[in-house]
Amino acid sequence: MKEITIDYALRATWQAVARMYNEEAKNFETTMAIGFTMLSIDPKTGTPSTALGPKMGMEATSLSRILKSMEDKGFIERKPNPLDGRGVLIHLTDLGLEKRKDSKEVVMRFNEVIKQEVDTEKLNHFFEVTETINKLIADKKIYIKDISNH
Repeated sequence: MKEITIDYALRATWQAVARMYNEEAKNFETTMAIGFTMLSIDPKTGTPSTALGPKMGMEATSLSRILKSMEDKGFIERKPNPLDGRGVLIHLTDLGLEKRKDSKEVVMRFNEVIKQEVDTEKLNHFFEVTETINKLIADKKIYIKDISNH
């Protein structure tokens, strides 16, 4: 292929960002996945375990492994959901809140540096393009099944 494809640019960039975040997360004895999960948990009221997967765009099995690891490290605790007898709320422990703060600072630093290097108009175009891609995918407009041919 002579020219770079859109999906390749997205994938290569995300892989570079993920590697960078994982390298930085090692300094805090954690991982990017754990940091992302901590940022998705409400620091005051906790978050229902069933709401975390969809909120993060993750499969339940992957999330279960991450939550187990977080629990083993003492970052979270599971408490009964007072509004749903069968449900569980995921709460950050004091250590988890500390690690969440670290994760937030790492993400904010990344965003600050990008904003210093890329002008606002270009960044707005980037967000417009990603929004369009997500909408096309959500609306199933990329691969349209033509039922007349099948």
